[in-house]
Amino acid sequence: MGSLVKGVMIHESLLIHDYATPSFHSSAHSLLRKLRHSNLHIGISFSPSLPHNKVNVLKKMAMEYSFDCFLLDDESSFDGVNEITLSWGGIGGKILFLVPSDKKVAFGQLNNLGWIIVVFDVEGAGACESSGVVCISKLEELPMIICASIRKAIGDGVVTVGYIMKPSREEDFAKRGAFPMNPSPNGLMFLPLTFELPLQSQLQLVDIVLHKATDEIISVDLSGSSESSNRITFSAGMQELQRYMEHHSDCFAIDTLDKIYPVLDRLKIQQILLGLDALNKERCRAIRGPHFLKVNGFNDPDLAQSLSEAKLSLPSIVKPQVACGVADAHSMVRISLIANDTTVG
Repeated sequence: MGSLVKGVMIHESLLIHDYATPSFHSSAHSLLRKLRHSNLHIGISFSPSLPHNKVNVLKKMAMEYSFDCFLLDDESSFDGVNEITLSWGGIGGKILFLVPSDKKVAFGQLNNLGWIIVVFDVEGAGACESSGVVCISKLEELPMIICASIRKAIGDGVVTVGYIMKPSREEDFAKRGAFPMNPSPNGLMFLPLTFELPLQSQLQLVDIVLHKATDEIISVDLSGSSESSNRITFSAGMQELQRYMEHHSDCFAIDTLDKIYPVLDRLKIQQILLGLDALNKERCRAIRGPHFLKVNGFNDPDLAQSLSEAKLSLPSIVKPQVACGVADAHSMVRISLIANDTTVG
């Protein structure tokens, strides 16, 4: 097993707009959010000649995303390495350094220290074919490069989980240490997938796909009685992922998209819960699903009788049949009287 990437350094020019009032690129925010809880050392390098207003922006972002800032002069880069070594100590692995194309020669000498130099070039991989240096054209590609490097070094001793979900959900999991890019003791590492890049190149690096497909639902059709993922309209990106998984049986998904439909339909969920009765045993406390009734309209003259037959009484809560994935899935109405007296709760 080779030496793993344990630290990631990014040149500041790839993160900050070169405006009179400096600010971070939107893609930089997204990348730093993903790296923040990666369980890797993360640093931003900047030149001693960087204007103070840019340095202040860097330091502010360093506090927000918990990364380090290091002076690293492209004319004498070895001098700044000592500070990095002292700060990060014996990290037990390599440092991957993302630099702009106009700095690749100056910082290329760090290869002699075992650093992995990755060049950011808008022309992408084609710009570096003859030099043997890894090139990327988007910041979103950096997690892929980190993952590929670790997989190459560790071989079959790691299982890579690619995950896709909305940013707020991802952040909630990541801050609890659920998505480390640095392999865990039990041999798991996580790669954030993005619809901003071709999925095939990303999925070739993963063994398992963990998704929250309900974050990518455009619409759900509950008319009819068939159970099929075709009744769910996903975003273009999720449809691409679905097609890939259908044609690559070796790509294991948690869960397959055809298993999602029952949890989208509150009526189906309740019908499944009816099966709890079969688990009850003598001299044990009984368990059951809640009483329920599908309501097709509040003007039904037999609504009161239907409620009684379903062992329901007022006041009751009515929720949409679609359980998640659409805007009104979590709305509800409180029914207090049958005579058209409803209040939103």
